[in-house]
Amino acid sequence: MTVQWRKSSHSGGANDATCVELAKLSTGIGIRDSKDPEGSLLIVAPAALRQVLRRVTER
Repeated sequence: MTVQWRKSSHSGGANDATCVELAKLSTGIGIRDSKDPEGSLLIVAPAALRQVLRRVTER
């Protein structure tokens, strides 16, 4: 499975090093630091990420 990491459209551009990236993985949604793509990552369930994003956008 090829993993396609995506940055937010609100980041400063393709070379912006101060954002996170998301990817759909076989075990959930991966979240990593764009400055350290080979470093550790956080994997969350899709439903959990949706809930967090919903709460953030309500404010």
